[in-house]
Amino acid sequence: MAVDARSTAEGHGVRLATPDRPDFPMTTVDYVVRQYPPPGVEVPRDAAVTIWFDLGEGGGGGGAGVRVPREPGPRGGGIRRELSEPAEPFTPCP
Repeated sequence: MAVDARSTAEGHGVRLATPDRPDFPMTTVDYVVRQYPPPGVEVPRDAAVTIWFDLGEGGGGGGAGVRVPREPGPRGGGIRRELSEPAEPFTPCP
């Protein structure tokens, strides 16, 4: 929760950055859903840790849903096969 994030950051001497919550100093019960650097990474005192919140019901979100990674192209590795030479020589139009 926001209040826990504030007290933990204060206890470890780091600052919190909240790009999705300009009203963060007044936020108390919203849940932190992500942070950077991730938990467990050592950061120097007075460094910034960025946190993001669950916007909750009707709080934005954009309706993006679950994202599936795109398939990398071309399959099988390497570059794509070159096209073969045309059967007849090319003649430009007059």
